[in-house]
Amino acid sequence: MRTPPGKVVFIVGPTAIGKTSLAVRLARRIDAEIISADSMQIYNGMKILSQAPTAEEKRKARHHLVESIDPRKEYSVAEFIKKATAAINAITKRGRLPIIAGGSGLYIKGLIDGLFESPKADLKFRAKMARFAAKNGRKKLYAKLVKIDPDAAKTIHPNDLRRVVRALEIYHTAGKTMTELKASTRGLKDACEIKIFGLIRPRGEMYSRIDSRVDGMFRSGAVAEVKRLRRRKLSRTAAAVLGFKEISGYLDGECTLDEAKELLKMNTRRFAKRQMTWFRANDKIKWFDAGKLNNKEIIKKITKELR
Repeated sequence: MRTPPGKVVFIVGPTAIGKTSLAVRLARRIDAEIISADSMQIYNGMKILSQAPTAEEKRKARHHLVESIDPRKEYSVAEFIKKATAAINAITKRGRLPIIAGGSGLYIKGLIDGLFESPKADLKFRAKMARFAAKNGRKKLYAKLVKIDPDAAKTIHPNDLRRVVRALEIYHTAGKTMTELKASTRGLKDACEIKIFGLIRPRGEMYSRIDSRVDGMFRSGAVAEVKRLRRRKLSRTAAAVLGFKEISGYLDGECTLDEAKELLKMNTRRFAKRQMTWFRANDKIKWFDAGKLNNKEIIKKITKELR
């Protein structure tokens, strides 16, 4: 992966926390351009469900990886890294600063740390390990991983059979442990100065913002958007956008409109909780409480950090 020299700024946090608004104001302040690290905002025709930047926000700051591919196409971490790296290079060449803004933790981690080239699946080996676990128990299979790759084992639960088998499979196929392969992988952090800033709010306030966002989505035409999307064969990744399944349930007569709305609120809150769990594991993030500080105050602190 060709990465540019210089500095790259990240704005991360859970959904509905205020990342886009802050990123736009920061971009105007420091002469930057924004790259979306959102697995759904990349798709065309999903503006409401994905909560893509508004026309006004895009007018105020140049955005990349927003509403640029067909929802019938798959989107992956590898594809995001390729597109984001190209955007970073172009922005840097223009003498501007790249701001990566989004809540897709896996995409952000992949861009920063890089993705190691994972060996192809060995189905016979997987079946063999599954039989071993069935006969001897998952703990004994996990013990194999502890012996071969103790560092990887620390990140995998003993009962997570799929990931335990995959880690063993990588060693069996590549002759190197997953830890060794990851250590030899280069990402953005190996070529750039990385600054990661995160937004948090009190849980009650965050959930209230999620509820307000969902209400606004329905007022803005989320049901009509889902109707249009259902006429196309969405990719697996695009169909996972929050709101599509819930509103489809209403359209199929499985629930009322109010029930679909409440279900979407609940699922979005759960999603935000998972996002926070992911980001809290990263000790490189400098957090700002958006419940106590406004955007102007946060930007002042960020610009001070950047200097």
